[in-house]
Amino acid sequence: MNINIVAVGGIKEKFYRDAIDEYAKRLSRYAKLNIIEVKDEKTPADAKALKEDKIKQTEAERILSKIGNSYVVALAIEGKKYTSESFAKRMENYDILSKGNLTFVIGGSLGLHADVLDRADECLSFSDMTFPHQLMRVILLEQIYRAYRIRNNEPYHK
Repeated sequence: MNINIVAVGGIKEKFYRDAIDEYAKRLSRYAKLNIIEVKDEKTPADAKALKEDKIKQTEAERILSKIGNSYVVALAIEGKKYTSESFAKRMENYDILSKGNLTFVIGGSLGLHADVLDRADECLSFSDMTFPHQLMRVILLEQIYRAYRIRNNEPYHK
């Protein structure tokens, strides 16, 4: 399966890059991983709702240009939550639904614009809490890796 992660913004911290690289390496035996970064927009500290929506819309255009013909799972607080075991089962369903081309989308600091959420085939939430998008990339990769280990009845720490 081809797994794409379209993410707003780059990874500056070496420890995040190292963790992402490690999970990408581990995942390579199960799937082809492609991480696509789109430029984030700078958000002024005093940005009003209208300005924030425009920023999210600009980022949405960049995200949507990278999705193509793919089954899209947007990461959003209001999305469906899974246990690791049920997410592993959902990943099996993604194999069928995605026809081999699955894309996860991680928004920027303001979240995702409605245009991206409307395009998504489903929304996924890992928590009611907000995480930095750099850390969310690591969490997502770890859970995808864990799902493959569970699906293949391979040992993995709990």
